[in-house]
This record gives sequence, structure tokens and C-alpha cells, in this order.
Amino acid sequence: MTTTVPSDDLAPSRAFGVPSSYHPLQHLLASSGLSCEAVLPTGRVLRFGDGPPRFRLRLHTPDALRGPLTQLAIAKAYIEGSMDIELSMLDAFDLRTLIPDRPPRALLTKFWLARMFRPMSRENQFAILSHYQLGDDFYLSFIDSRYRFYSHGLFQHDDESLEDASEHKLERMYSSLRLEPGMRLLDIGAGWGGTEQYCGERGVNVTALTIAPDSHAYVSRLVADRNLPVTVRLEDFLNHTPSEPYDAIVIYGVIEHIPNYRTFARRVWDCLRPGGRLYLDASASREKYSVGAFSRRYIWPGTHTFLCLQDLTRELLYHGLDVVEVKNESHDYELTMFHWAQRFDVAREQIVAQWGEQTYRAFRLYLWGGSRGFRQDLIQAYSVVAEKRAHPGPRPGWLRRGINTVKSAI
Repeated sequence: MTTTVPSDDLAPSRAFGVPSSYHPLQHLLASSGLSCEAVLPTGRVLRFGDGPPRFRLRLHTPDALRGPLTQLAIAKAYIEGSMDIELSMLDAFDLRTLIPDRPPRALLTKFWLARMFRPMSRENQFAILSHYQLGDDFYLSFIDSRYRFYSHGLFQHDDESLEDASEHKLERMYSSLRLEPGMRLLDIGAGWGGTEQYCGERGVNVTALTIAPDSHAYVSRLVADRNLPVTVRLEDFLNHTPSEPYDAIVIYGVIEHIPNYRTFARRVWDCLRPGGRLYLDASASREKYSVGAFSRRYIWPGTHTFLCLQDLTRELLYHGLDVVEVKNESHDYELTMFHWAQRFDVAREQIVAQWGEQTYRAFRLYLWGGSRGFRQDLIQAYSVVAEKRAHPGPRPGWLRRGINTVKSAI
């Protein structure tokens, strides 16, 4: 039986004998104005909006969405298989802005205890190993095949390939850092060696830092096979002491794991020569620590947090690093995650066979949801280029900063 539910009147839906446990879902779908369907475990189809459905929620058990209707509850139902999302996963995420995102208290408590009391290098280790424990083959199944970046490419046009976008990312970094053969580059977070491959082949001496053993092994093999002028170190940047200052530093998508920007900026100052440049890019949010409950529970455990641009630039300036350029690259990240999600769906059989259905479903939500999140301006992406001055600071103390804050508010 198919029931069409008017978007401007929910009363008739109750008259059709739909159990009360589905009323919150009915209200959400009807008030969204989206053309969609919900299929109840009994087989009854509730249709909303005008025209063909853009997406369909198929509930397999009566308890699929029982209880408060939150983003985490919907994600949990999908990941555990009590609900499926059919037709367009991407369009289904248009519901997200209408659904509250209330992280459980236990999840928030765990985050803040780690943030406040666990040493940063230890927390970095925990976060990276928790996310990357699936192994190289998992991520290589959907990221670009040329430089293997797990961060966004730069697209010159929307229908460009992911591989070309990754190369443009490297071209811009190389130019922005004014690199030349023989110069010394520090790469914070080596990933799968894209920076090492590109810069090493152009005669730049690269020191690659990673705290992921799989990454260290992969990049070390890459360097040996291609005979690149690269040193790979299994070491946290926060503990790294160079023998001499570097000419440049690049950090792709790693600042999300270093929420203490003061410490980060101080370490960059210590590692760069005067006039040396930093190139950084990352996914971002306008409010620091604004990470959804789904991501905290299923994708990025620990103290992962999106880049907060205003906080980072302040610390860079306070620590003697002039901000040379800032670019909004949100659309580039939207396209990148769209490519990842498509490739991930193509690799479904391999993913499920090796890592299980729930892992596939969790990352499928993450990739499609990330792409739509950039489109919806729920998250952003930026690149930052900064240059070290001859002298640091001035960096005002807490009292002076407090006075300046009050002045700026008047």
C-alpha cells in the first residue's frame, strides 16, 4: 500500500494507521519539502513531496528509528543494517540540516578528558592509529591512484579527473613554497608518499614525518624503489628537532589532529629558516571542535577537530609568521569526496569481503555526507601560505589579549 502524505498537513498520516513510533520520521520527511519515500517493515510505502522520489528510506525492523530522531540515531540504524538508504545517498543528506545533532554526554566527556589531560603526542598516536588501522588497501581503493592523497585535490574544472586535481595540488604547493632543486622540505604527515614522489623527482630533499607504521613502511618502499632524495621518519612533528632549519614546510590535512595551534605555530617557527614558507590545507569549521556525533563515534575518535581558520592565523601571526595567502577550497573538497564516494561504491564487494558490511556503511556515510556537507556549507576547506619573519611576535599575554578583546567589542 502506498500512502501519499501531504507536506502541509500531518494529521491525515495518523489516520492511515501508521504506528506512533514512526510519527517523528513522518514529520521530518513531510516538513522537508523533499520528494522521497519511507518503506515501513510491513511493506507500506509513505510518499512525500511531488514528483519521483529522490531517495528512499527502507526500514527493516520496527525498532529501526525508535527513540529520539538524531543524526547519530539515523547513522546507527543505517550502519547496523536496520535501515537502508536507496536511490540517491547524496540527496538523502539534504535532510541533515533538519535533524538535531546531539552527541551523547559520554562521547563529549571522553573527548574533553582526552583533550585536557592526555599528552598531545599520545593523543595524536591514538587518533591516527584508530582511523588508519584498516590498512593501506582500504584507502587506496578510493583515493587517487597517481599521488594517493587522502586530502582534497584542486580542480581547474568540475569534470577534471581526481588524479589531475591531485597533481594541481602539488603544483600549487611547489610554486607557493618557491621550491627549487636542492632545497630542504619538511612534510608533516607523509600519507602514501605523494609529496615525496613529486618533490623528490624534482630534486628537492624531503624529510617525511609520519606516526602511522603502515605509512612509514609504504613511503619507505616508494623512496627505495624510485631512488628519491627522501628521509622517512616515524616521528611526531611535535617531537621533531631538525639538524638545521628547513627551507619550507608542507602539511596536508594533518592540522585537524593538532588542535593546539600555539604549540604548532611555535614548532613551525623553530623548524623554518627566516624567509622560509609554510603551506597548509585542511577541512575546516567556523567554530572550533565542531565535529558531529557520527564522525566522533565511527570515523575520527580522539581529539580530531576541523581547522578553525581564525584561530590558526592568529597564532601564526603571533609567532612571527606572516600570512601570505588564504584560499577557500571548499568546492574542491566537495568534488574530491564525490570522487571518493563513487570509487568507494564501485569497490563495495572488495570492501565488504575484507572489512565487513558495517565498515563499508560507516565510510559510505562519511564520504557521501562529506561531499554534501561542503555543498551545504556545513564544513569548509582552506589552504594557507605563511612566511617566517626575521623576528617573532609580538605575542601579547593573556591580560593584554583580554583587554584587546574587550576593546574590539566596544
